[in-house]
Amino acid sequence: MNASLGVRIPAGPVQLEGELDVPDRPTGVVAFAHGSGSGRHSPRNRLVARVLHDAGLATLLLDLLTAAEDAVLENRFDIGLLSGRLEHAVTFLREHPVAATLPLGLFGASTGAASALRVAAHDPGTIRAVVSRGGRPDLAGADALAQVRAPTLLIVGGRDAGVIELNESARDRMTRCHCELSIVPGATHLFEEPGKLDAVAKVATDWFVRWLRA
Repeated sequence: MNASLGVRIPAGPVQLEGELDVPDRPTGVVAFAHGSGSGRHSPRNRLVARVLHDAGLATLLLDLLTAAEDAVLENRFDIGLLSGRLEHAVTFLREHPVAATLPLGLFGASTGAASALRVAAHDPGTIRAVVSRGGRPDLAGADALAQVRAPTLLIVGGRDAGVIELNESARDRMTRCHCELSIVPGATHLFEEPGKLDAVAKVATDWFVRWLRA
């Protein structure tokens, strides 16, 4: 099976739009939690998803907010709302005929990293690995960070002033899991410099391959 499917994920009063890509003989599945103002069409996350797919991992790209919800700026930073939506996506994958049997990882960008870590903290038996790209893991809250059991990789640009320190602090709070900080030299927050996003995709893929196949 090698398929790309448009999916609709029930999430309380709304349905979330998503894309599930499944390669031949997948060894795991990664759900993406996009950052503020971003969604399933994010070119940065789609690049990462393609590299994951080439490595034999299924991917779920989705919008955590509807178009109307995304128009309200406060919703983009409502970690509780975003985490709840991501939990619905996890439930969808656990009930999907193909994805249900696959080890599950979460990839979070910006504020999406906080929601991914909250979900990992709440469901340690399901989430097998987490990767954060230019994330704000601190927004997950100290209690959630202390409860994360899934191996977690925090990727930050070397020129992302302030965010490096926030990630270092979050790493130090994550005492119940294997957590590493990967700094991409010369990269700013969005990894827009030549080759920097490719570097993100490589280290993220290596992390998921390592922990989802373990």
